[in-house]
Amino acid sequence: MRMPVRVMCVVLAGLAAAGVMAQEAKKQEAAQPAMPMLKPGPEHEILKMDVGVWDATVEMIIQGASPSTSKAVETNKMLAGLWLVSDFKGEMMNQPFEGHGVTGYDPNKKKYVGTWVDSMSTGLNIGESTYDAATRTVTGTMEGPDDTGKMMSMRFVTQYKGDNAKTFTMYMKGPDGKEVPTVKINYRRRK
Repeated sequence: MRMPVRVMCVVLAGLAAAGVMAQEAKKQEAAQPAMPMLKPGPEHEILKMDVGVWDATVEMIIQGASPSTSKAVETNKMLAGLWLVSDFKGEMMNQPFEGHGVTGYDPNKKKYVGTWVDSMSTGLNIGESTYDAATRTVTGTMEGPDDTGKMMSMRFVTQYKGDNAKTFTMYMKGPDGKEVPTVKINYRRRK
């Protein structure tokens, strides 16, 4: 079967137009500068201080009761040199507990930013923090929903004690509105 000349002309014109459009697209792509690869800065070196496997002693502080103590392990690694990814496994209040955090540095806010989820809540916690090099201390706040869906805020402090030890303390407001420590975790890095 022979194709009519008119149809053949339309097909050839369409192919020619497609070729011209493809060449134009390649020219525009070549003219646009490539997106620069993000490079870690000095702020990311602070995140690297947590890389490794840490043995943890967790102390749950319940006002009016004896503290509850348990053991845990936290494993931290860097993602592309930009994000610290943390996995925490242990026990809390006599039940298995797992948590997952991601922390990075936001150059626009000039703060560290992070998220936290764990096996004892259904909400996403979002936080911001700063690092004081003179005291080797990270201080920040985190906000997330409680069991009822009401947003609650926590303050946390991580104090580095040499290269292989650190203490994390979380504070919350009690019924009287005063801030009290609720969790204290002492870490030692494995060799």
